[in-house]
Amino acid sequence: MIAKIKNIYALTEQGAKGLVRASFSSCLMYFAYMAPVIAMMYFINEVMFVIEKLEGGWKGIFVFPMLSYVLGIVLIAAGMYAVIHYNYNTLYTETYRESANLRIDIANILRDLPLSYFSKHDISDLSQAVMKDVSDIEHAMSHAIPQSIGFCIYFVIIGIMMLSGNLKLGIGVLLPIVLSFALLLVSKKMQVYGTTKFYRKLRENSEAFQEAIELQQEIKSYGKEREIEFDLSKKVEESEKIHIEAELYQAIPVTLAGSVVHLALGMTIVIGTWIYLRGEAPLLYVIGYLIAAAKIMDGVNGLYMNLAEIMYIDARIKRIKELRGTKIQLGEQTELNHYDIEFEDVEFAYNQERKVIDKVSFVAKQNQVTALVGPSGCGKTSLLRLMSRLYDYDAGKILIDGKEIARIDTDSLFEKISIVFQDVMLFNTTVMENIRMGRRDATEEEVKKAARMANCHDFIEKLPMGYDTPIGENGSRLSGGERQRISIARAILKDAPIIILDEISASLDVENEMKIQESLNTLIKDKTVVIISHRLKSVEKADKIVVLNNGRVEDEGTHNELINRCSLYQNMVQKSNFTEEYLY
Repeated sequence: MIAKIKNIYALTEQGAKGLVRASFSSCLMYFAYMAPVIAMMYFINEVMFVIEKLEGGWKGIFVFPMLSYVLGIVLIAAGMYAVIHYNYNTLYTETYRESANLRIDIANILRDLPLSYFSKHDISDLSQAVMKDVSDIEHAMSHAIPQSIGFCIYFVIIGIMMLSGNLKLGIGVLLPIVLSFALLLVSKKMQVYGTTKFYRKLRENSEAFQEAIELQQEIKSYGKEREIEFDLSKKVEESEKIHIEAELYQAIPVTLAGSVVHLALGMTIVIGTWIYLRGEAPLLYVIGYLIAAAKIMDGVNGLYMNLAEIMYIDARIKRIKELRGTKIQLGEQTELNHYDIEFEDVEFAYNQERKVIDKVSFVAKQNQVTALVGPSGCGKTSLLRLMSRLYDYDAGKILIDGKEIARIDTDSLFEKISIVFQDVMLFNTTVMENIRMGRRDATEEEVKKAARMANCHDFIEKLPMGYDTPIGENGSRLSGGERQRISIARAILKDAPIIILDEISASLDVENEMKIQESLNTLIKDKTVVIISHRLKSVEKADKIVVLNNGRVEDEGTHNELINRCSLYQNMVQKSNFTEEYLY
């Protein structure tokens, strides 16, 4: 049962167990609320019996029942308090604990997902899954799911008791409720459709707003403020219409079902009057069923509101299930001792339409610098992503130390790789902590040494708080070149045996680029270095240059070898020289 609940509501195992406890306590709570009614009926019945006896002249019979009923009231009150207290703890304590567990579980899933997943899904969608979707499920766990399960158990038990007590009165109470419940189930598909449509529209709006915030510079510089404002307003208006539609999809079935439920009281009155007049049941018995019908009706109306909320979170649950069902990168923890990177007929495509990498074969040797060059879009960055297993290739093999990286655990592989990509990502914390991301146990002196090697110590010292200066979201308080050098310092600090550099000079001036190259010369001893650069001057002294064209290897060799035999490389060198000599 735990596994089934876990699957239905996308919970962790601990959350599923907590939901079972909360459902059981909710069932007890419904019985606790019914207990005073049952006690009152027995009390009235006994009082009527005592009155009959008193009329017969027996004076001493009234004392003992009164004492017992006072004691019974105290016990019922104490029992109700204990049940309600237990219900509160199981509902809310378990809910908040599961809310934390669920977010941690999703975070662990996101950590294990390949980079390819993030390139195909919007970041705002993932943040909404972690925050909003879990929040909605949290609310349903504390206000809807356990109460619904508990009421269903309670309804079955109380229904059997009522049918056993008096079949006709039991049918009068239960039949309309069963019919209304069937009506609600029939409309489930329509309700889920409405809420799912609204859910998707909210996701679209979230993506649009995030894009508008991130692209403020472009929007203002091209005078697109009114156009973007109109587009966002239109999206909000559309979402409001869909919201109203979704509410109607839920409100109409719930209202109709609630109307049918109220027939239970009318049927009970009609059937109760009929059997009372025929002498088949005493008046007190009929009144008891009427009170029970009223209590059950209240519970059913609450149940229907809870079911509407459960249907509302259906799309959220499916989204979390999709995350859990996403294929992750598997592998075994592997010890690597040598760091040659071998490509053997590697193929890769971001989608099925066109291969980005097509039967690429070459070797990047340890203690050498291997440069990847080629026209824009030829697959250089894709190769770096494949060799670091940020993406998994479709065919062929990539070997490190003779072991295929597709079978190596990503954690053990990433320990051996330092990466600096063209698009720098920094954390909203201090300079010190951003560099220390390369190695968490590094001392301050080791961090500063890496900063000096990356030629960023001087500008860091000029910041208001030096290395303790917060740099803003993604380093917003630094220039592009400063951000790039911070990321290089981070890679230098890690001191991994494999270094991957993607256009590290893109945001650097010539002077700083020369200083970085000097630092790299001291860093590459016994290491495998793979680099991409559009400035061909910076890779002329590389041990090997691999020329790529349309996802294939055109040629490979040293600069002198390629300049004599590779027409594509010759053309690229000529264009590079022309660009550097061009004057505005």
